[in-house]
Amino acid sequence: MDSVTHVVLGACIGEVIAGKQLGRKVLFLGAIAQSLPDIDFVAASWLSTSADLLAHRGITHSFLFIAIVAPILAWLCQKGFRKRGMTFGHWLFFWGLQIFIHQFIDAFNAYGTGWFEPFSHQRVSFNTMFVADPLFTIWPIAAFIVLLVIKRNNNKRRILAWGAIALSSIYLIAGVTFKSFAENRLNKEIRSKNLVSHRHFTTPTPLNNLLWYIVAESDSGYSIGYWSVFDKSDSIDFHFVYKNDTLLQLATHKNTVDDLIRFSQGYYAVQMWHDTLVFNDLRFGEVLGWSEKKPKFVFYYLLEHPFDNKLIVQRGRFARWDKANIKIFLRRIGGD
Repeated sequence: MDSVTHVVLGACIGEVIAGKQLGRKVLFLGAIAQSLPDIDFVAASWLSTSADLLAHRGITHSFLFIAIVAPILAWLCQKGFRKRGMTFGHWLFFWGLQIFIHQFIDAFNAYGTGWFEPFSHQRVSFNTMFVADPLFTIWPIAAFIVLLVIKRNNNKRRILAWGAIALSSIYLIAGVTFKSFAENRLNKEIRSKNLVSHRHFTTPTPLNNLLWYIVAESDSGYSIGYWSVFDKSDSIDFHFVYKNDTLLQLATHKNTVDDLIRFSQGYYAVQMWHDTLVFNDLRFGEVLGWSEKKPKFVFYYLLEHPFDNKLIVQRGRFARWDKANIKIFLRRIGGD
């Protein structure tokens, strides 16, 4: 999830766990605790772009990280906040839960989270929520603002924090439910159209959980389509993208290619843009794919120009999102 979500959600969780003992300080401690796993951003200072993709949401998003870091921070806080009356166990619960929730909600989007690092490089991706979803975040943002203002001894503080957490949780559950609908719709399409599909994934389009991006993999490539919860048609319009993995033989940076294939979890397509070899990770979707016939993918890596790849995960995500295209997007969500 985005940094704002972790900050405000951490503040609300902190209020629930230790608001009575720590007062408003718990909002800032909660924000820090919830943001702590993203300390892995410092790895970008010395790693290549492809290696940094694997480092992010890696070891700092693992259960091992919780087991090591939470007790240390609990001990330090018990010493530093001795007068607050919180036991080591209380502090351990505070830090452990905050870090776990960060790792847990990160797994709901497409990037992948390394829960089992360093023992397994398998990434966990539930693909039920876009990386930044305003309808998930708006409730803890509102609660955070109010909690900054109202007095420490106000009995409504805890109710407010719980309410924000509950509303965000309901939205999370709704996303899981809508994904099950999208999966059922895709499975029917595979049967009715006799699509050859070894595996597939479904994930929400930007900023909502109603319009879903669908990819079904075959030997030579991918059938890609979109489905809305409000679609009236029983059919999904697919377009086909060839994998073209044989083009990777032309790549000179073999280690980079290996990193990208591992990061993409095998969902990739290779293209030639004039004389440039391009690696596309399909999991992050297409630029205006719900309205254009041959869109570019949001994630593309220029294999022979490594220094031109500093921002690749959301590159071009909101390109050409003008008033007209936003209207098209909203109508497509509505089932048009």
